[in-house]
Amino acid sequence: MGKPLFYEILEKPATSCIIGICSVIWFYIQKKNIGYSHVGLSYETAIEGHHWRIITSAFSHISVLHLVFNMSALWSLGVVEQLGHMGLGMEFYLHYTLVLVILSGVLVLGAYHVLIQRFKLEYFRRVTAVGYSCVVFGWMTILSVKQPSSKLNLFGFLSLPISFAPFESLIFTSIIVPQASFLGHLSGIIVGYSIAWGLIHGMNNFWAVSMLGWIVLVFVFSLKRSSACDFNFLEIESVTDTSLPSVRFLASGNGRTLQMSALPVGGAELV
Repeated sequence: MGKPLFYEILEKPATSCIIGICSVIWFYIQKKNIGYSHVGLSYETAIEGHHWRIITSAFSHISVLHLVFNMSALWSLGVVEQLGHMGLGMEFYLHYTLVLVILSGVLVLGAYHVLIQRFKLEYFRRVTAVGYSCVVFGWMTILSVKQPSSKLNLFGFLSLPISFAPFESLIFTSIIVPQASFLGHLSGIIVGYSIAWGLIHGMNNFWAVSMLGWIVLVFVFSLKRSSACDFNFLEIESVTDTSLPSVRFLASGNGRTLQMSALPVGGAELV
């Protein structure tokens, strides 16, 4: 007889939070009738400045089966949080989840770029990726290297040897689900091996917080520049003289304005 669900949630707090976030986002998408084209990541939208889609695509699921499959696999992989004695643990899990989300998304875009520019496969210009699969495959790969004797449990009854799970799952999903993103899953596996083999290392609280800060900044500014969301408190205005860049932050609630201008002679003017 296994542990009560409540205790398992306490043992996997980060995994439980991510599953909760993805579930809430799925519910919101269904309620608002949002399509994958509005939140998914594609080469065409990326070159248009929709860099925020690297984040939204990872945490969004359109199909309930897609959500259940990914979250079921993620729940099993949450055992990483309990392996602090092996150099893993919750901090490692949170730090490298950030890395997996960003790098796997960037790697997918890089693969699209090569296929489009080098091999002239224009089909990949509009292929849209959505779902947490990249991160799931990444953790599956990391765990297969760090603890090859463990099992990957899916849906509570299907158990796979973790050492073969990444490529088994890659082939299985490609055959069973033709719409599954082969490149997205493969990108997660590549980043996962890079982390497991120490090619990507050195993440700590400082670098994780710094990386999160840059992610938030790029997310907000790309939303603003792509006109996907209007932030009234933030305005980037152009100037006639290109040697005098100006950025203005507007606080619409109290009417105060802070303007920063670069002058050729003198200093900055704060209003």
